[in-house]
Amino acid sequence: MKFISRRAFTRRAYTRRAIAGAGLACAVALSGAASAQATLAWPGKQINWIVGFVPGGTADVLTRVAAQDLAQRTGLTVVVENKPGASGAIALQMVARSKPGDGYLITVPGPLIYPTPQPAIGKELAPVMLMAQGPMVVVGPAQHALPGLADVLADARRHPENWSYGSSGNGTSQHLAGELLNQTAGTHIVHVPYKGGGQAVSDVAGGQIPLAILGSSPVLPQIKAGTLKAYAVTTRARLDALPDVPTVAESGFAGYEASQWFSVAASPGIDKAVLDQLNAALQQTVQSAAFKSAVENAGMIAAGGSRADLQQFIATDSAKWQKVLDSGAIKLAN
Repeated sequence: MKFISRRAFTRRAYTRRAIAGAGLACAVALSGAASAQATLAWPGKQINWIVGFVPGGTADVLTRVAAQDLAQRTGLTVVVENKPGASGAIALQMVARSKPGDGYLITVPGPLIYPTPQPAIGKELAPVMLMAQGPMVVVGPAQHALPGLADVLADARRHPENWSYGSSGNGTSQHLAGELLNQTAGTHIVHVPYKGGGQAVSDVAGGQIPLAILGSSPVLPQIKAGTLKAYAVTTRARLDALPDVPTVAESGFAGYEASQWFSVAASPGIDKAVLDQLNAALQQTVQSAAFKSAVENAGMIAAGGSRADLQQFIATDSAKWQKVLDSGAIKLAN
């Protein structure tokens, strides 16, 4: 078995520990290559695992850690390749057009809404498993911060012209979470899309924008350094890394919940029995110490479940966000 990376990791501060662990797992996988016997009847000579984003982000790091463990469990070579562009749509289209013998997997993040229809799990892509799930964090500049989220939203109702929130882009989970918050709280906080979370973090920490809703990885260092105020997390449960930060629901907005997640899908046409075997292997992967460490560093939790569980999860999640889209709150063209 062997794990191969076609691109080096981007050495960002918030992924260093996960990357170091990934490098160790890679060395272990390579050391056992001579004696390993393939236990998965994969249609291709190797598993080609695609990530539709640049190296170094959460999707990339989690995929590499999972790929290294999967190589050990199956005895197959697993190649991780980054195909960034169009918020992951280029990678989705490539895998959806592939043949079963190409043996592609792809990490699919969500929720993510595109301005035009793109390949979807359960349609053009075969479901495999939900890999990880986690909260986003509502943050603002620490300097002159208000006491809590309820105070922020009350002021936003009184003075809507003073409030906006940044996200990592149009149609992303952060954008959707912000519009759901607007609907729940009766506010009209303006969305400011960025090309990535890094610039949004810089601008909110510097006071250029009053709020941002982002994944936990890029904001945790600034929160701990005292430059960002964490108002709330978007999931039902609090984040272990921020035990004193309440959820949005705990802040007075009952029923609110939004999460970001990463799932695994495959090329169309692969035999269902093989995909079930792959699901079984990946369920062990997400319970491994290396993967749990990686998701903890990313402020997420390991998921799992059957292929049918993933399909049901996506259907439920999509229905919730469709209501937000139908309200007209999401403007993907801006």
